[in-house]
Amino acid sequence: MCFKVLNYLLNLEKASTCIKTLKLYKSQLKCKVAYMSSNSNPLEIQSYDDKEKMFYVKSPNGNVVKVQDTFAEMFGLWVGRVLITAQNEKWAQIAASLTTGFATSVIEATAEAAIERTVPADQTPDKRPGILIQIYNRDRFELKHQLMQRIGQCTLTCPTTAAFNGLVGKRTLDVGNSLRYFGDGFQKKAMVGGRKCWKIPVMEGNFIVENGFGAMEAVAGGNFMIFAKDQPSGLLAAEAAADAIRANAPDVIMQFPGGVCRAGSKAGSLKYKLKASTNHPYCPTLRTLVPDTVVPEGVTSVYEIVMNGLTLDAVKKGIKEGVTAAVAVPGVVKISSGNYGGKLGPFKAYLREAIGVPMPEPAQTPLAKPKT
Repeated sequence: MCFKVLNYLLNLEKASTCIKTLKLYKSQLKCKVAYMSSNSNPLEIQSYDDKEKMFYVKSPNGNVVKVQDTFAEMFGLWVGRVLITAQNEKWAQIAASLTTGFATSVIEATAEAAIERTVPADQTPDKRPGILIQIYNRDRFELKHQLMQRIGQCTLTCPTTAAFNGLVGKRTLDVGNSLRYFGDGFQKKAMVGGRKCWKIPVMEGNFIVENGFGAMEAVAGGNFMIFAKDQPSGLLAAEAAADAIRANAPDVIMQFPGGVCRAGSKAGSLKYKLKASTNHPYCPTLRTLVPDTVVPEGVTSVYEIVMNGLTLDAVKKGIKEGVTAAVAVPGVVKISSGNYGGKLGPFKAYLREAIGVPMPEPAQTPLAKPKT
């Protein structure tokens, strides 16, 4: 009988814990939904700590979070943009997901790529549902190679798909003009929606690909970090940020899984010959073990949102939307951004701009005194 009572009490405790967790998640979810439906609400700047270089920011739902007075440092990459259409959105989504696979960072991956957004059928050349993707690389020659490989291996092989150019860039890459040779001499020229395309025979019927794809220099490496008291809060904030960016920031992509990175990296390694290694100052489990930790006491989880965009303004917009959404989630302690002191690249996005604080006016150079 004692064992039965003990077992009953243990199950009761588990159920109670489960209910508390569900209530917390429901509460946090309400904050997330509230932000998504009312992102026009401004953040309130409560104070500024000059010693820590930190803003204290209050969200519309009353959550108060520290925001570091720093900037995200970004660099240039070449980008191509592909509009994938299909018989329905299901197959367009499958093709887009496959075509942008293994493309989180050019540190080790062959490209950086992700889905940008869906395109309704009435806005595509062949009047079918479409999805825009972006593919980035260090130079336009490797970019062309990546476009050919990814479209040729992933989009062409996917049922019902077609691939069109989604970007008017400085350069035009002959992607379709090169892929046409897969037709083994049976390929034909075609006009689709006023665009010069190739019709390549395949077992299903024909694969349509546009002749040329635009390419331009764009902005890569936009980022901000979410410091949270626990993992569930941190992930919920990261999800809210990614959702807000997708909904409200056009022309950007988030190339990490679901738009969220849990394993940021630093250049090089302290111990091994590596291009990159774990970003140890941001690891909560190392907070008491490394002298250069940036993890505040009470923080047990850190997530990073990384994005690339067609323009600097697009990335700044993405950071603003993401930060505003993350701040509204209970459990978030601090927001910061990663940079290398200006050594990584020429582009900067300041977090003070993301929370609505204007940049200070540049100091005026005093006029030289006239010689007498």
